[in-house]
Amino acid sequence: MAEDHNDLFKKSQEFLQMLSKQKDFIHDLLRENERLRYQVASLQTSSGDQTQLAMELEHLRRRLEQTEREKKELREAYQRVEDENKDFAQRYVEIEDQNNNLANLYVASYQLHSTLDFQEVVHIVMEIIINLIGAEVFSVMLLDEKTNELGVIAHEGYDDGITFPAIRIAEGVIGEVSKTGEPYYINQASEDYRVDFLHPIACIPLKIKENVIGVINIHKLLVQKDAFTAVDYELFSLLAAHAATAIFSSKLYSQSERKLTTIQGFLDLLTTPASKG
Repeated sequence: MAEDHNDLFKKSQEFLQMLSKQKDFIHDLLRENERLRYQVASLQTSSGDQTQLAMELEHLRRRLEQTEREKKELREAYQRVEDENKDFAQRYVEIEDQNNNLANLYVASYQLHSTLDFQEVVHIVMEIIINLIGAEVFSVMLLDEKTNELGVIAHEGYDDGITFPAIRIAEGVIGEVSKTGEPYYINQASEDYRVDFLHPIACIPLKIKENVIGVINIHKLLVQKDAFTAVDYELFSLLAAHAATAIFSSKLYSQSERKLTTIQGFLDLLTTPASKG
């Protein structure tokens, strides 16, 4: 990625230098054009051999025509270079945005795997969804293997008092995503859109290999974001994998910690001498 960045910057600099040289050349041609026109006018008003005058005029006429053609070709070349330069500038901006997003994702991924505290991992996931994806209303659901249902473990932006239903596998949009493991997206909702929990604008499966352990539902983007971008889809894929691993690992760790605490409690009871009355 850094190499692409450097190539684009180098090409952009070369185009700017070429553009400057072409401008100077066009100015020189215009000055030559004016000089030739002046010579034509001088020859027309001066006395002398008519044959020589006619030859000079013909020569100057051809030079003028050639100069005009060269000027036209340079203008066309200038326009092509200008268009290419705009294209490179646009690509440069896009790559910069992509680099920034990937750098942010790298930092976020590091944060995800820096702790085994389940609640802290969930909080980090929510921060990533807000800051990287630009979601205003969203929820995170995990699959309960005993009931085979998805339940909300974290959410943001919903109306107070909302009841989050449990979703069975293959039930509705969310259940279908959890069954197939394929993400679901639609265009940003209209201004009069009302959040319907069962119909998100994006549903991203949290997958460990081919096993779906939950989903991220996005129901509304922030005001300053009109729609999902190409970079968002890449971020979704990377985020889903890292978030799934971090959530699953922290959940297993929390469960094992509770079991160890319970076992340790039993051992303490068994090894503590009975008090004598």
